[in-house]
Amino acid sequence: MLQFPIFQNYVILKRSTERGNFIFMKKRESFNSRWGFILACIGSAVGMGNIWMFPTRVSMYGGGSYLVPYFIFVALIGSTGVIGEMSFGRATKSGPVDAFGTACEMRGHKCIGRILGYIPVLGSLAMAIGYTVVMGWILKYMIGSFTGTTLAPADAEGFGTEFGSMATAFGNNFWQLLALAAGMCILMFGVSLGIEMANKIMMPVFFCLFVILSIYVAFQPGAVDGYKYIFRINPKAFADPTTWIFALGQAFFSLSVAGNGTLIYGSYLSDSEDIPAAAGRVALFDTLAALLAAMVIIPAMATTGARLNQGGPGLMFIYLPALFKSMPGGHLIAIIFFVAVFFAGLSSLINLYEAPIATIQELFHLVPFCIHKTHLSSSNLLPVPYL
Repeated sequence: MLQFPIFQNYVILKRSTERGNFIFMKKRESFNSRWGFILACIGSAVGMGNIWMFPTRVSMYGGGSYLVPYFIFVALIGSTGVIGEMSFGRATKSGPVDAFGTACEMRGHKCIGRILGYIPVLGSLAMAIGYTVVMGWILKYMIGSFTGTTLAPADAEGFGTEFGSMATAFGNNFWQLLALAAGMCILMFGVSLGIEMANKIMMPVFFCLFVILSIYVAFQPGAVDGYKYIFRINPKAFADPTTWIFALGQAFFSLSVAGNGTLIYGSYLSDSEDIPAAAGRVALFDTLAALLAAMVIIPAMATTGARLNQGGPGLMFIYLPALFKSMPGGHLIAIIFFVAVFFAGLSSLINLYEAPIATIQELFHLVPFCIHKTHLSSSNLLPVPYL
């Protein structure tokens, strides 16, 4: 095989038989390493669903009785949907719009396929906008955990008042813009230097910080009751369809099977990577992240004798800060918690924005994915052996 060294970043798209010319296409960006791809996919999956939704559902739907169907659905979706999206993205080397267009083109309906491809892209953009709002809240609380303002209110009512004043139409715009700027800065560096590098830092730090939190909570009086509840299995709960429905919904949401995030990351994957193994690792570490969150939050609530029956922003920005304030070393715990949550949220945010941005790049032939129809005479190039 021959390769032209000055065009090592290009692949031959088409050769003109009339004049011996070539049309070159710039190679699509790709992840530099297997674990870079896996950590990026884990980052896209680990987010608010793991931290403020999963522990609440474990608490509300029977502890271990909820975990059993959840593990079953994670295994099923991980071995089908996650593998399918990764493979679809890698096969087409494009985002959702071109991927669905290519699939439908085989039946002569490329236009319909492209229209279908815009649905997950627009959905991803809508979720990204909403996620940016939440990330603004998290960023403010993270900075406030260092300055002391996050734990300044005297009681739960004060924390609720503080959050209520922030969660208004124009109550947190500055922090939302900062969170958006942080995500855009990462995306500006592309796949390998941006997304991959950021997740190689954020995901290990996230897991380490939550392990520290889980160890700390384990030594608090009353935490053992929370662990007993998490792993308690009540056979009667398996007969309740609600348990299975919410477990299925949580598994779908947590693994980010939506036709955009995993697909777009899969399009940056090299052909030599083992997709089933990568999908298995993503499902495993996403589940570990959810379990870590549950093993921190549920036992922490048990130390006060309270049962976790409310998730969402109320849990993260009202009840948990009030709980941290009452615990020994609460300011340090708040710092560790909100830094970890910020990293988890930021890794998901960049994934949500990546699909719309990649779609625009493909639509208008922008860097990093563009087709250069540069006609070059083969007689002017000196081929060298490809090793």
